[in-house]
Amino acid sequence: MTAMNQQTQSLLSPIELGSISLKNRVIMAPLTRNRAGEGLAPTDMNVEYYRQRASAGLIITEATLISAQGIGYPNTPGIYSKAQIEGWKKVTKAVHAEGGKIVLQIWHCGRVSHSSMLPGGMKPQAPSAIKPAGEVYTYEGMKPYETPQEMTKDEIKQTIDDFRTAAYNALTAGFDGVEVHSANGYLLDQFLRDGSNQRTDEYGGSIENRARLTLEVVDEVCKIWGSDRVGIRLSPLQPFNDMKDSQPEKTFEYIIKALNKFNLAYLHITEMGAENPGAGGPEFDLGLCREWYQGTYMTNSEYNFDTANVAIQSGDADCISFGKLFIANPDLVERFSTRAPLNTPDSDSFYGGDEHGYIDYPFLTEK
Repeated sequence: MTAMNQQTQSLLSPIELGSISLKNRVIMAPLTRNRAGEGLAPTDMNVEYYRQRASAGLIITEATLISAQGIGYPNTPGIYSKAQIEGWKKVTKAVHAEGGKIVLQIWHCGRVSHSSMLPGGMKPQAPSAIKPAGEVYTYEGMKPYETPQEMTKDEIKQTIDDFRTAAYNALTAGFDGVEVHSANGYLLDQFLRDGSNQRTDEYGGSIENRARLTLEVVDEVCKIWGSDRVGIRLSPLQPFNDMKDSQPEKTFEYIIKALNKFNLAYLHITEMGAENPGAGGPEFDLGLCREWYQGTYMTNSEYNFDTANVAIQSGDADCISFGKLFIANPDLVERFSTRAPLNTPDSDSFYGGDEHGYIDYPFLTEK
């Protein structure tokens, strides 16, 4: 892209993410809200939540479970049962009726879980039997993390199959694509970073081995969707969920360059952790991620309208995802385009609950 062309782009300009055509570059970030219904299926309340936000260039759904073994928190939706698929069909139909685009973020929480939430009281799965520091939110309140069970090769293979099945189910449910969740301390990220992966087989040790599972999952998902409708999220400096890496610059340079071969719809980098240097490993300039990646680049972390426009016009990013601003402003695009005041997010209602703080934030104009 030439400098002149870069200057003509803005947050409100259209863009192509692979074969997904967007009307603007205001992306709704994946946001866990812990409001799934019975059987972890989306409800009519969830349908309305996403419908309200369909003016986003693209909605990335809340992280959605590929299997019952992948659960990490209460009331997070899945994409592995018929009821869940049917619930998501209502969501995609509603978003498409409003002219929106929506992709499903698929995840497995790995060690960020507790046996009280898992089938048969099984231990959480992980690359290595390394207990994270801290506590996890369960149906019975906060509980200390447990030492996870190191996954066998058969379990790894099953997880790859589960990601593939989840991708197929997302296609059945009418999504426009999928985003592979390989960030924020969940299973794929746990394999990638050496603070949580101390395996000695082909899935551990070298950077190449630690990146293997993520790349195998991406490959399988692309077989279902075509790479031009698949994105991936990474978090190079994020210490959340007790994550760290001894050489994050080398680790993420390797995997980002390896992802280039897929020609994905986009790479989604969360910059969280950069504000706390050293917490997740030695600091490095996250701007390098943009240099390493040859395709469409999305980023996220406390951006506002002005800083997002600067990032796009300078070529530092192609589009920006917004989290808390989309929680509180279902009509965020309209507010950006008219420079209207923004609603203030209510952090007490972020996780769990009813319609309050979920679908009752006011619009600029009543529909």
